[in-house]
Amino acid sequence: MESIISDSYAVHFNENAFNSLNAHLAKKAYSIVFILVDENTHELCLPQFMAEINGDYQFEIIEIESGEVNKNIETCVGVWEALSELGADRKSILINLGGGVLTDLGGFVASTFKRGIDFINVPTTLLSMVDASVGGKTGVDLGSLKNQIGVINQPIMVLVEPDFLDSLDNRQVRSGFAEMLKHGLIQDKLYWEALKQAESLEDMKKYILSSIKIKNNVVLQDPTEQNIRKILNYGHTLGHAIESYFLENDSKETLLHGEAIAIGMILEGYLSNKLTNL
Repeated sequence: MESIISDSYAVHFNENAFNSLNAHLAKKAYSIVFILVDENTHELCLPQFMAEINGDYQFEIIEIESGEVNKNIETCVGVWEALSELGADRKSILINLGGGVLTDLGGFVASTFKRGIDFINVPTTLLSMVDASVGGKTGVDLGSLKNQIGVINQPIMVLVEPDFLDSLDNRQVRSGFAEMLKHGLIQDKLYWEALKQAESLEDMKKYILSSIKIKNNVVLQDPTEQNIRKILNYGHTLGHAIESYFLENDSKETLLHGEAIAIGMILEGYLSNKLTNL
């Protein structure tokens, strides 16, 4: 499958992803290769990932707890301390193996450790593949306020291996599918119509490339979100408020990001109809 060029890096797919990774590691000769995982990707994705790496490198694994509730500065401090204790220097690299929470946080950690070290994102959820893989947004939440702390900084590359999705439950799949539907609604009527026919994860896998292309084309026009990139926030203004509400209420089950965005798109669509007759 073709790679997608986004600003200063590329998104690679399937076997091309690992070929590109191995070539890069061989060329750069990093002092230490750190891999950031959560408890789920440590068990379900890391063995498959490590099996694809050729070459003899010093690896160190750092594990954090999964979930939006852990996307905060306290978790960053723990990762920064682990990097320091394990001997990371400016010639080290951090590979973020996980969903959007982990790649957002890991990208921020790498961008700020010793004023910035290289990082590679390996998204393992449908949401992170079609959304967090492009754009360079890194960061964490401030309390229940979403993505208040962070920087826009690009990874060395992004690797998309759809086989990682086979470990997801249906709720996680639906969460990612919501962002794909958003891409169709904001940019491509034919894509929207095609997505409405998708009935399984295998169907959705076929459209990952298309969704990434749509987001990438928008980001290339407006990397720092001054103009057209704001269309990617459809559903997010109200969706983030709803997501934050569920985060700060212990009596309520935390919503997945895509679930909140789906609600946000419906509400914002309703308001657009009432206010502008859209």
